[in-house]
Amino acid sequence: MNSQLSERIRSKSAVFSKGQRAIARYIQEHPDKVAFMTASRLGATVGVSESTVVRFATEIGYAGYPALQQAMQEMIRSKLTSVQRLEMTSQNIGPDKLLDAVLEQDIDILKRTRENIDREAFNRAADALAKARKVYVLGAGSSFALASFLAHYLRLIFDTVHLVEATSEATILQQIIRAGEGDAVIAISFPRYSKKAAKTLRYASDRHMVTVAITDSPLSPLAEHAAHLLLARSDMVSFVDSLVGPQSIINALIVAVAIRRHQEVADTLRSIESIWDEYGVYEKVDEKNT
Repeated sequence: MNSQLSERIRSKSAVFSKGQRAIARYIQEHPDKVAFMTASRLGATVGVSESTVVRFATEIGYAGYPALQQAMQEMIRSKLTSVQRLEMTSQNIGPDKLLDAVLEQDIDILKRTRENIDREAFNRAADALAKARKVYVLGAGSSFALASFLAHYLRLIFDTVHLVEATSEATILQQIIRAGEGDAVIAISFPRYSKKAAKTLRYASDRHMVTVAITDSPLSPLAEHAAHLLLARSDMVSFVDSLVGPQSIINALIVAVAIRRHQEVADTLRSIESIWDEYGVYEKVDEKNT
C-alpha cells in the first residue's frame, strides 16, 4: 500500500472506533477493490454506515471520501494490467450507471487539473516554445493521440514540427538526431509511463534543447529531465486512460504559443484559408442550403 496512506492510517489507529478499524483493515487487505467502491458499498461490505466511511476519510486527513478514493486509485494505477482494470470496472460500476460515472469522472479530472496547474510554469513553457526553431512532439501508447493533435496545430505556428514515431528507442533517436540547441522537445506520458519518452527527454536535455513534459506528477520519470513541467490529472476509466485533463492543457498551450507568435500565425492562417477556398477543401453549409 502507498506509504503515505499507510502512515495516515497508522498514526490515527489508536483513536479509531470499532467500525473505523474494520474499514482500515479492509483497505489494507483489499486496496484494489476499495479504489473503485462507493462509500456506501464499502460501508455495506465491512458492516458500517456510509457516514462512518466518510468520517473515516476525514479522520485520516482527507477532504472527504472522494479524495481518499482518488489516493487509492493513484496508488494502484501503475500496478494494474489492462485486464485487471476491466475486471474491476465490471465489478464496481453497473452498465446503467457507466455513462454517468465516466462523464462525472472526466468533469472531476478537469476541475482538479485547473486547481493544481502551475500557471507560472505554464507561461514559462509557452514563452520557451514560442522561441523554438523546430519542435519535436512525442507520445507513446494512448498519449500518441495527444501528441498527434498537438503536432497538427503546432504546424500552423512553426515551420518545422516533427511528430516522432515512438516504435523503438533507435527509431526515436534517428528522428531527432539533427535536433539541437534552440529546438524543443515535448514529451507526453501518463501511467503506465513510457520509458522511451523519459529517455528522449534525457537525450534532448543533454543537448541543451528546450524540454517540456506533459505528465501527471513531479515523480513521473519524465520530470527529471524536463525544463518545463506541465502537470495534468489523468485517471483510469476501466482499461482506458482518461486524458481530458492533458488534452485541455494542450489546447491552452497551443493558443498561448500562437498568441506569442500572433503576426506570423495570423499570416499563415490567412494564406491557408485562401487556399482552402480556392481549392474547395471544405463544404460551405450556408451556400449548400441556399
